[in-house]
Amino acid sequence: MQTKRRCGGKALLFFAALVVSSVHAFEGDPAQGRVKAESCMGCHAIPSYSNAYPNYHVPKVGGQNEAYIISALLAYRSASRGHDTMHINASSLSDQDIADIAAFFSSVGK
Repeated sequence: MQTKRRCGGKALLFFAALVVSSVHAFEGDPAQGRVKAESCMGCHAIPSYSNAYPNYHVPKVGGQNEAYIISALLAYRSASRGHDTMHINASSLSDQDIADIAAFFSSVGK
């Protein structure tokens, strides 16, 4: 069981690195990302925001690692990371949109 878990984790890390490196072929523009992230700001720029129904914590993403944001948005877009609202929002984003949004959010708070 432990070996399967270790192999699965390594495969997931490899896949995430592959996906992130392919999006990094697009150079993220923080200024464009600020415009594209306007709808994201309603939830992700409010400290300690929590959705009323269904009840879940909404993370503040300003200053987060750029590669992590890219990886998360790609996973939401493909629905391999479960969250209906984020899937709907990310499903219309291009690779360039994702790179721009990640560049913006990673630069906030620095």
